Amino acid sequence: MNLAERTLSSEYVYQGRMINLRVDQVELPDGKSAQREIVEHPGAVAVVALTNNQELIMVRQYRKPIDKVILEIPAGKLNRGEDPEICAQRELLEETGYQAGQLSLIARYYTTPGFSDEVMYLYLARKLIELKQSPDEDEFIEMTRVPLATAQQMVLTGEIQDAKTIIGILALNKLLT
Repeated sequence: MNLAERTLSSEYVYQGRMINLRVDQVELPDGKSAQREIVEHPGAVAVVALTNNQELIMVRQYRKPIDKVILEIPAGKLNRGEDPEICAQRELLEETGYQAGQLSLIARYYTTPGFSDEVMYLYLARKLIELKQSPDEDEFIEMTRVPLATAQQMVLTGEIQDAKTIIGILALNKLLT
């Protein structure tokens, strides 16, 4: 069975600094039509930064959509056409003040394919060099170190709820075993 949907028309209803929202009319595999609301996103990176002491460099940040401060791995939006590895180094330095002496891609995945085309590139940063934190002017972040074993437990107890952070910690656990 062909599961693909054919686009009949597209209309942009919002174009912003970070995302665009378009509404597509599609033809379903059974010939019926439906409407799809799609968020276009340039993509993002996330970095699991591991110290020589088996600590993760993490950040606490207020997230308006959920109206609370959460613990996350460093991450940020790709500029259009930007190399994800360059973005990962930039975001790690801006948010935490650390630079990776060694950076390797762990995974590439869609964050929410039900309504968005956002692709997340997940990196492992090692051989960390401490420099100076320099977040964006509208970004208020608290950097913290969390022992890897503690972070793994926080995932299992539900204390860490951010998807990219959960994926990063679990992927790192698998890589190290």
